[in-house]
Amino acid sequence: MAKCAVCGKGVHVGMKVSHSHIRTKKVWAPNLQRVKTIVDGKPVRMYVCTRCLKAGKVNRAL
Repeated sequence: MAKCAVCGKGVHVGMKVSHSHIRTKKVWAPNLQRVKTIVDGKPVRMYVCTRCLKAGKVNRAL
């Protein structure tokens, strides 16, 4: 679910390391927004990351 429809950016998994060096799993999710876009002349709702929105890679339907 947490994947950008334009660039394909998804979650990253790593380790959170505390001061005492106890390691636990951590997930970094992209900042996705549900936006209405124009695809093949029709308005479609899709999840797009904010980096793609800011770069203008999406034609928004208003």
